[in-house]
Amino acid sequence: MNVDLHCHSTASDGALAPSALVARAFEHGVRVLALTDHDTIEGLEEARTAAHALDMQLINGIELSCAWGGATIHILGYGFDVDAPPLREAIEQLHSGRWLRAEEIGRKLAMKGMPGALEGARAVQRALGDSGNAPARPHFADFLVNEGFVKDRAEAFRKWLGAGKLGDVKQHWPTLEDTVATLRAANAWVSLAHPWHYDFTRSKRRKLVADFLQAGGQAIEVVNGLQPADQVGSLAILAREFGLLVTAGSDFHAPGAWSEIGVYRPLPEDLPLLWRRFTHDPSTAV
Repeated sequence: MNVDLHCHSTASDGALAPSALVARAFEHGVRVLALTDHDTIEGLEEARTAAHALDMQLINGIELSCAWGGATIHILGYGFDVDAPPLREAIEQLHSGRWLRAEEIGRKLAMKGMPGALEGARAVQRALGDSGNAPARPHFADFLVNEGFVKDRAEAFRKWLGAGKLGDVKQHWPTLEDTVATLRAANAWVSLAHPWHYDFTRSKRRKLVADFLQAGGQAIEVVNGLQPADQVGSLAILAREFGLLVTAGSDFHAPGAWSEIGVYRPLPEDLPLLWRRFTHDPSTAV
């Protein structure tokens, strides 16, 4: 694929620095890339410089966390104004909230006989490439592996950090409606990230898409990495039903993990692609 609209760097929970991520994307044939780190745009300037040197198109991207129906939902924003005050304010609030969340994860793990988790997770994060953002659960998972509390990341999430576990600290995220409004105020194109990722019934997933559209959402991520083909088909049906544009991406975090940069299942050919709205116009870059 020569387009990838979903990936993560060390600015959030990815394993590669933004410039290294861009280089890897180029090596895998990607020519239009959106860096979509969680709740931060910290990596965009470095990514932009690297992309420019390779004559790649970098689209401003972010993956914002929000709340809907008692669950944490992720919303992708593209092509926005990085200096828009509503977006800057939202990111600052999320930044502070993520630090409080990381501190709480550290406290809870210490209560179970695993002290030093916050400092250890920060050390893991710094080894990858220092960031001013709070360590995320993958960093805590690597700390638990390094200290011998678990054998691998999978066990760390299964026992301590996954959904419903001790380290799954719920953050007071903004609402879906407020998050979509924030992105629209920054002139972003707005897509609902990986709708099949959430543990919803078919009817609740459909309600999520309906509420997202009502809030001002414009697109849906029909393909996320190498997710099963039947899920792609079901999401394509929702995109057609609600008249939404579609996005796709690898959701790349690290080499050898969920998926490779630039690699994801093909999209059904009849769907309207969001990235066709982008050009090599400077407004789509940092």
